[in-house]
Amino acid sequence: MLTFIHIIGLVLFIYLFCSITYLLIMAVAGLFYKEDAPPETVICARIGIIIPTYRDDHVIVHTVTEALSHDYPANKFSVTVVADSLQPGTLKDLRGLGISVIEIATGMKSRSVHAGLQSLKENEVDVVMLLDADNIMKAGCLHMVNRYFQAGCRAMQCHRTAKNEQTNVALLDAVSEEINNHLFRLGPQALGLSAALSGSGMAFDIRLIKAIFNWPPILENPGEDREIDMQLLKFHIRMIYIPDAWVLDEKVATHDVFEKQRVRWLEAQWYHLRRFFETDIKGIHKGRQYFNKLIQNLLLPRSLYLVVFLAITLMVIVRYATGWAFFFPLPGWWLSLLLFFMLTLAIAMPSKYYSAKTVRAVLSLPLLLVTMLKALFRIRRGRKEFLHTPKSFTGLQDQQK
Repeated sequence: MLTFIHIIGLVLFIYLFCSITYLLIMAVAGLFYKEDAPPETVICARIGIIIPTYRDDHVIVHTVTEALSHDYPANKFSVTVVADSLQPGTLKDLRGLGISVIEIATGMKSRSVHAGLQSLKENEVDVVMLLDADNIMKAGCLHMVNRYFQAGCRAMQCHRTAKNEQTNVALLDAVSEEINNHLFRLGPQALGLSAALSGSGMAFDIRLIKAIFNWPPILENPGEDREIDMQLLKFHIRMIYIPDAWVLDEKVATHDVFEKQRVRWLEAQWYHLRRFFETDIKGIHKGRQYFNKLIQNLLLPRSLYLVVFLAITLMVIVRYATGWAFFFPLPGWWLSLLLFFMLTLAIAMPSKYYSAKTVRAVLSLPLLLVTMLKALFRIRRGRKEFLHTPKSFTGLQDQQK
């Protein structure tokens, strides 16, 4: 029995060591990322902005108004809202703004995006920009997308960042977003790897994104952003991260919404980990891009790493309280792993979040970890509907304007 426990401990230690080593490498690589943006150009691509929205009546009109006032030539971009379950008054307001509104009733974001894409003609649009109903593009965003597109990039991820930090949950979610940007976008890009998608604030060559959404299985997939990632891998196309193309994104502000969002993310991760063993993925070239994506899908969410280390700490206490030498490897090795994990987070977290406000938010972390565990037990295999997280924040903090 003791030997079996030792084996389990060793396997867990090896997994944590490998995954934390990967994260630390990406954190350090991100520190040394230096890449000049493509030169400015007088050529302006025709950009079609698609905003799928589901019951987001409170924010969608504000989002569209902000998009229409963006500082890109007005005759070079259009806005299309794919409206799922919006109120008649909201639909009237949207049409009054002079945009294209497509009504749909599916409850699936992937089907909404597909409907939006079908409304765009390839001879009239060059680039498709996908925004969520709460996303606000900061000045210069589309200009940066255009510069990268003119330089030959076919898939681009903008720098998604928080537009609200009004609660401890929202602040911690904002910190998490920026850590993700460093670990899964800046770090990989510094090493010549494909950046991970954020789920919105994404821009694609119209022919590429249409080809991806014309693949029928994506229309039944609640984690369509991860499936786009898989399809880019199949097409041997590298996703480029644009650090200076900013898109403001609403962060979840309550524990209930946080739990629902994490359920969706965990289900999508589990589904797409299995995708690596399906026929269309198994047959692709097993190069560095493939293994990078595989490793990313094998990683635990960072909050679950903290849960694991908390459980290990409790086991160490039991070991020393009882004298039962069941712990393997020795506690010092586990402590080293924890320190390396904390170092990784410290490197990846932007300096602006080193503040008393963040410390106060971290004090609420234990309750958030409980929420994450609840999300873990709510995972359902084969879910077809999209788990919607309600949006409500329209104000912009002064430092983000």
